[in-house]
Amino acid sequence: QVQLVESGGGLVRAGGSLRLSCTASRSYYGINIMGWYRQAPGKQRELVADITSGGSTNYADSVKGRFTISRDNAKNTVYLQMNSLKSEDTAVYYCNADVRMNLNYNHVYWGQGTQVTVSS
Repeated sequence: QVQLVESGGGLVRAGGSLRLSCTASRSYYGINIMGWYRQAPGKQRELVADITSGGSTNYADSVKGRFTISRDNAKNTVYLQMNSLKSEDTAVYYCNADVRMNLNYNHVYWGQGTQVTVSS
């Protein structure tokens, strides 16, 4: 089993910044993609950004130029730096990790979620 522990959410004014962190308790044979998703009330969960173990990144169009995803493979940790926050960024943010459990099997784990609220 792998636990993902998130931190860094909170309340911020529009235009402000927050940095989210997510650490996996173990990595078995390694962690492939790590990512951040978000879910606003009444909406489906959506991808915000993800990053491969090699550092390749992918962003939702709505956050390009404002958010930056990064990771520290040695610490099994992924970060999301969020700048120029808007009220529409308000959501519960979830971390996930695609963990290589053995040579033939991967499993995706999810964190418990952290609330980000942007006041206008």
